[in-house]
Amino acid sequence: MKKILIIDDEEKLRSLMARIIGLEGFEVIEAGDCKSGLKKIEQHAFDVVLCDVKLPDGNGVDLTLAIKEKSPQTEVILLTAYGNIPDGVQAIKNGAFDYIVKGDDNNKIIPLLHRAIEKANLTKRIAQLEAKLEDKLSFDGIIGDSKPLLQSINLAKKVAPTDTTVLLTGETGTGKEVFAAAIHQSSSRKHQNFVAINCSAFSHDLLESEMFGHLAGSFTGATKDKKGLFEEANGGTIFLDEVGEMALDLQAKLLRVIENGEFLKVGENKPTKVDVRIIAATNRDLPKEIESGHFRQDLFYRLSVFQIQLPALRERVTDIEPLAKHFLNFFSLKTNKKIKALSDEFVQLLKLHTWPGNIRELKNVLERSVILETEAILTTDCLPMEIQQLKIANTSGESPLLSAFSLASAEKIHIQKVLNYTNHNKTETAKLLNIALTTLYRKLEEYKIS
Repeated sequence: MKKILIIDDEEKLRSLMARIIGLEGFEVIEAGDCKSGLKKIEQHAFDVVLCDVKLPDGNGVDLTLAIKEKSPQTEVILLTAYGNIPDGVQAIKNGAFDYIVKGDDNNKIIPLLHRAIEKANLTKRIAQLEAKLEDKLSFDGIIGDSKPLLQSINLAKKVAPTDTTVLLTGETGTGKEVFAAAIHQSSSRKHQNFVAINCSAFSHDLLESEMFGHLAGSFTGATKDKKGLFEEANGGTIFLDEVGEMALDLQAKLLRVIENGEFLKVGENKPTKVDVRIIAATNRDLPKEIESGHFRQDLFYRLSVFQIQLPALRERVTDIEPLAKHFLNFFSLKTNKKIKALSDEFVQLLKLHTWPGNIRELKNVLERSVILETEAILTTDCLPMEIQQLKIANTSGESPLLSAFSLASAEKIHIQKVLNYTNHNKTETAKLLNIALTTLYRKLEEYKIS
C-alpha cells in the first residue's frame, strides 16, 4: 500500500483530505507542522507528501528542500490558499512535484497523487538499477579472492581516488576493462563519463578521428563535425585498451594530452582543452616495444606512473570455480535453461586447464557448455575436447582428477597433451619432449597413461 503524508495545520481540512485519499486505497499519515512532518518522514518511507505552504513553524516551500534531502525518492505536492508565481517557481526549483491552490484545484488532487506515485516508483526503480550497476562496476563486482587477485585489487583501490594515470598490464582476457571501470567507479569522476576504446580495432586514420574528433571536410567522407572520445570523456575517464598497438604519431598526440590536457582535432588548428583521467592497458611487453622502436619511451613513463599487473587465470586457480558458477547463472538465465550446478569432475577439469585466453576463454567455455547440456548439472561431456582430455585413468580403472598444484600432475598432463598432438605416436612424442623413447615408456607406465 502506498503511503501518503499530509502536513497541514488546519485539522478539519487535513482529516477530510485524509478520508478522501484513504478511500482511494492509500495509507495516510497526518502531521500538523514542519517539525512533526519531518519526524514522520524519518519514521516512514512515504511515496508522496501533500504539504501546506503556510505552516505554524515554517514554510512548505522551504520544507520541500528538507524533505528531498531526507527522502530524495519522495514526491512533494504543495497546497496553498493564495498561489503566487514566485512561490510556485521556487517550489519547483526546490524539488516539488507540483504547486496547486486549495479549493480551486481540489478535483486535481487524486489524479495528481497517482501521477506523483508513478514518478516516485520510476525514481525508485532507477535508483535500484543504478545501485546494481554500481555494484557490478565496482571492485565488489570483481569475482575471486585469490591472493594474486586481491593484491591487484588492493593496488587499484589505492590509486582510484587520485587522478594518476594508470597502466594495466597482463595477458589478454584477464579483465583489464573490468578493473578500469572499477577504478573509475571508485574515483571522484564516477558521475562523469567512462569511455573505452580498443586501439587495435581501428585503422590509423579512423583511430585518430575516433579519439580526437574531426572537422567537416577534413578528409573524404567527413561530412560534418565529429566530437572525439577524449571530448566525450571530458570530466571523466578514458580507457585506452591495447595502447601498445597505437601508431607512433598518435602516441605523440596522446603524450600532449597527458602533458597539457589539449589536442588538435583532425583538420583543426585550434587546440581543444579537456580534463580527462587516462587508464591504459596492454598485453604487450612495452619495454621490449621501446627497444624495437615501436613505442615511445616518454609516453611509457607517462602512462606507467602507476602500473598494475593483472594475474593470469592459471595463477588464481581458486577463483575458477566461483567465476564458472557466475557464468553458469548468467548463461542459464540467458538461454532459459534450468542448470543449477557444476559437477565436481567438471570443476576439477577447469582447474587443470592452462587457460591461455584467461577469463574470456572461461566465459566462452561456460556458454558452450550451457548450450550443450540437457541435464540440471554441467558435466564434463559438454567441455571442449582439449579440456576433456585432461582426465587420466588410474590403476583402479577409475578416473580421478589430478591436483592442479602437483608437479607430477603437470608433467603427466603435458605428456598426455603431446601424445594427443602426435596422435599417440610415441617416437614423435619423445622427440618433442626432448627425452629418450625408453624414458617416455617408463613415464607412461609410471603415470598409467594408456
